[in-house]
Amino acid sequence: MSRPITPRRAAAACPLCGKPMLPAFTPFCSQGCRDRDLLAWLGDGYAIPGPPAGEDEITSDGLDRPLSPPL
Repeated sequence: MSRPITPRRAAAACPLCGKPMLPAFTPFCSQGCRDRDLLAWLGDGYAIPGPPAGEDEITSDGLDRPLSPPL
């Protein structure tokens, strides 16, 4: 009697370089790829497209809220 054919699960790949993922660095393959991803987040490498912000929406501290008058 034969067993039913089940598809094999593909090994998860690092989203940056495509090498096999290692559990210690999930979802990346190494500390290097993990650090590259963090630097991309911190350096505004990832952004959601949208309309440009108006002058009244830009704050000096980088937060999306109106500037409060100085005390």
